[in-house]
This record gives sequence, C-alpha cells and structure tokens, in this order.
Amino acid sequence: MAVAQGVTTYHAPGRVNLIGEHTDYNGGYVLPAALSLGCTIRVGPASDGQLVLRSRQMPDTIEMDIASVLDARPRKHWSDYVIGVAREIASLGLVIAPATLEIDASVPTGSGLSSSAALEVATAYALLAGRPLEKLEIAKLCQRAERNFVGMPCGIMDQYASVFGAAHHAILLDCRALTHQLVPIPDGVEIVAVNTMVKHELGSSAYRQRVAECAEALSHFPGKATLRDVTLGELERTASTIPEIPLARARHIVLECWRVLQFHEAAQAGDLERMGRLFVESHRSLQHDYEVSCEELDYLVDTALTIPGVYGARMTGGGFGGCTVNLVKSSELENFETAIAARYKERFGIDATIIRCQPSAGAGPVE
Repeated sequence: MAVAQGVTTYHAPGRVNLIGEHTDYNGGYVLPAALSLGCTIRVGPASDGQLVLRSRQMPDTIEMDIASVLDARPRKHWSDYVIGVAREIASLGLVIAPATLEIDASVPTGSGLSSSAALEVATAYALLAGRPLEKLEIAKLCQRAERNFVGMPCGIMDQYASVFGAAHHAILLDCRALTHQLVPIPDGVEIVAVNTMVKHELGSSAYRQRVAECAEALSHFPGKATLRDVTLGELERTASTIPEIPLARARHIVLECWRVLQFHEAAQAGDLERMGRLFVESHRSLQHDYEVSCEELDYLVDTALTIPGVYGARMTGGGFGGCTVNLVKSSELENFETAIAARYKERFGIDATIIRCQPSAGAGPVE
C-alpha cells in the first residue's frame, strides 16, 4: 500500500502539562497543552517486507521484517516505542507497508515534555499512511503500545494531548470519559518550561511504585472505581485506616483533581494570580505528598517565585528531573529567562534550557 498521495511527512507534538500531575492513571483530570516541539517522521521507501527506522538523534539503524512485528519483543531501546505502535496497528488487522521512517525529534528526551508520546503518535500517523482511524483510537493505540510493549503503566494524557492539541489553547481532559474542553490561555502571560537537564534514575521505578501505592489507597474505598471518585471528606473519614504513604498519595490525587477544575475556572476568568497560586499548591503537593520532586526542581520553583512577574511555578511531568513550568507576565519574560538561567547555573553548574511553550495543534500530516 502506498503512502497517501502528496503526504509523506507527519508531525506529532510533545506537551507541557499545566496542572494535574499523576491524576491521569487515577481516572482524574489533567490540563495539558500541545507544543510546537515534537516528533516529525518522513516516510520513504524500503525493501519488500521491511520496516527501517532511522533517528536523527540516535546513531543506530533498526531493520525488521514486518511479518514478524506481532512476535517482536522489547529491547529497552528507543525503537521499542515505534515497534510497539506497529504491533498495535498490526493487531487491528491493518497491513503495514514496507517503509523507511526518518525520525527527527525536537522534544528533549527526559524533559517531562512527552517525547515518547510524540514519537508514538507520529509513528501511528506514519504507519497508518492516511487510512482513517478515529483520533481517540489513535491515542488509545499509542497508550497501549507504551503500556503493553514498552512496559510503562502510563495514563492517557500524553498521547491524547499529542493527538487533540489545539493552537492557543490548553485542554481540560477527563481521563475517564476521554473527553475534553478547550481552555483559552489568558492574554499577557507566557508559559515557560525550564529544563533541569537532569533525570534521576529513580524516575521509572518510582512511577510504578506510585501506581501501586494509589491502588493500595483505593482498596480502602469499596465501590470506588478510581481515586478520582473519592471526596476529600471521605478521605479524611477513612484516613486513620490507611497506611501513611498510600494516604499521602491519595491526598495528592484527590486535591490535584480539585486543583485542575479550579485552574480551569481561573483561566476562563483570566485570573492569573489564582492560576499561579494553584501552580504552587500543586508543586508542594508533588514535593511532599507524592514525593516525586527533586532538589533541582524544588530550587527552580523556589527561585522562580522570587523573580518579578512570575505568577506561579511547578514541576511538570513524571518527576525526579525534567522541567518546571512557569506562568510569567509577558513583559517580564526576558528578565525571567536571564535570571532563572543565571541562578541555576550558579547553584548547580548546569546550563538549564529555557523553552517558550506555544500551545499548538495536534498531530497530523505536514503538507
């Protein structure tokens, strides 16, 4: 099957999550925005029956027989994200044509800006090659690839945001209903990510541990499908029966879901001060109750809050490194970037990368 006429290149964005961290796999609410940074895949010809993967950011070339894709096993390699998606497409009974995928990613790996979902979604569009598949099915297919093949028990947020992103808007996503509303970004504010340039090894194992701790907390609420269904009052009344650590994890999830809805209201009202306060409350909860922050993230948040024009700051992504996300008054943007970079360099000897986050459209062909 040939690539759709005139379309040989596909792009999928990364995302910055404004608020709602670790709530997605608990059936809760999140509020991400797709980015202009992402993953672009150019589809070229390949020998009969072959799928060839090349990445501008990685040195090796991967070749495999398409006929054996359903029997593939993960290798703990960047290509797992691509092959996992290919397996999911093949499992739907769709034929994958021989192709060379030339991959170019602009999302920094390990930044917490969802480079993996951008790669997965771009791969799905490239291998589908114009065949119609509902957007939601593409997001779910890519999530399955990461969960079932890569082995990361992720929620749906990253893939959903990459598919459904909208220019100039964030999206309020209900991770259980899998529906969303567009959230306009108020005038006069910039969304700025600051990359710590570190990713502590604890990240992957701790993610799985948090999933298990949330499940343990949920077991104390018979009849509740997810922690999203638990009210703060119910949590407080049951608190004495829940071990300390699962209780803290549940407290974060219950309050974080509430913060997402509050942030949505504040954004609609253009209340930047309130949006900023919710950012900080979210970070403190991630720092102390969910325990997924680290020294570098905490320093960037604490420092940002001392710089003029900053409404709020918080870690974004899974944690243990990656980025903070900051709400900065537009007129103070350059001063903020200069100040935060200089102080981080002085403290850690590391050049932090500053990323201006422009809410952008979701995945699709590049004309």
